[in-house]
Amino acid sequence: MAKTFSTMLDLGVKAPQFSLPDAAGGGMVCLNDFKDTQGLLVMFICNHCPYVIHVHHELVALARDYQDKDFGVVAISSNDTVAYPDDSPEKMKARSEQLGFTFPYLFDESQQVAKAYRAACTPDFFLFDRDQKLVYRGQLDDSRPSNGIPVTGASLRAAMDCVAEGTPVPGNQTPSMGCNIKWKEGNAPNY
Repeated sequence: MAKTFSTMLDLGVKAPQFSLPDAAGGGMVCLNDFKDTQGLLVMFICNHCPYVIHVHHELVALARDYQDKDFGVVAISSNDTVAYPDDSPEKMKARSEQLGFTFPYLFDESQQVAKAYRAACTPDFFLFDRDQKLVYRGQLDDSRPSNGIPVTGASLRAAMDCVAEGTPVPGNQTPSMGCNIKWKEGNAPNY
């Protein structure tokens, strides 16, 4: 497994716009759909990445816990589906049903949304406050495939708790780590 780290987008930036098809539930989902939530978690994930597979049950649990606290949660897959057919919209829908996703699983075919967020790896997490300003971009927790540390979601949950309580999220954040986003030939960003 090749390790790629989050680019650590600047804290305080406004959430980049998106309007993408929901492979799981159909229809289009856009940033404005979450304007009245307490916070918004945007996760860049995919089906085939071992780092995502390692944490997918925690992603489902975390989403359920915080959707109950008025958080918006959305997952986006931006991988090249020609080179990685396991990440196709049909397989995204199947994965969503298999795992019981309670959040939209969006397909970023052009990869422009991933570029706007400066997403680099799967999983890559971006947490925005009620004003849709970035307050956290970092790891889910300290667990990685084969390091023996249990998956708890502790780092991201702590940040989401701060947003829920209206307290500042500490700025000392550990980058997420995972597989690189599978860019289409000639489409890889320079960041």
